Amino acid sequence: MKERKLNKTWLIVGAIILAVIVLYFIYRTYKPEIDLLLDFNAHNKAKLLHMIRSHGFTDIFLLVALVGILNAIPGMSNSVVCIFAGLCYGPIVGFLINWVGNILGNSTVMSIIRKINLSKRVKKNKILHYLLQQKHPLIALTIGFMIPVIPSVLVNYAGARLNVSRKHYLAMVTVGMAPTSFLYAFGGDAIFKGNIRRLIGVAIAILILIGCYLLVRKIWQNHEEKAATK
Repeated sequence: MKERKLNKTWLIVGAIILAVIVLYFIYRTYKPEIDLLLDFNAHNKAKLLHMIRSHGFTDIFLLVALVGILNAIPGMSNSVVCIFAGLCYGPIVGFLINWVGNILGNSTVMSIIRKINLSKRVKKNKILHYLLQQKHPLIALTIGFMIPVIPSVLVNYAGARLNVSRKHYLAMVTVGMAPTSFLYAFGGDAIFKGNIRRLIGVAIAILILIGCYLLVRKIWQNHEEKAATK
């Protein structure tokens, strides 16, 4: 009997609605802090820190949930939320919020991706082809999670195609999502502290990650062109 596929469109619509609901609760919960941030100055810095630290685990969970949901929606970016987490909670707690949210979001996608009919455009994507053709796929997929410009849905689909075990997948996504999760949190904290040097460092680190991706893609394209001429 043919396995019944999930409707991709309804899943995305449902995820967007859920993200809007969570975003509403976050806005309502953090509205006083957001108002202070919009009128931020040295005088209300201590007050803002006190207000943020008075939030409990439930409020932190809302941020984790939003990071995960936005991560799971194709074409959506959770970078603003990740920066907000770092801005509010600092580099360590902000990193943990981003990291856990990104791991949960990717794991959710991985658990259902085999039950979804992806478009031909996705299945013929060049990035997906690169990921599937690597001699060391686990390393390639881990790097794929690290680079912000590579859609996580492609990395997850590649993992599904390669039948990566749960243990290996969890290791890949845990390691792969760590750098950007930290960079966004570190950047948010730098914004809060007005540390221009840190912001420049974060921007350079992200550009290096993107540059590595472009370099690897160029090398692979040259390899394919040489193989085609033989």
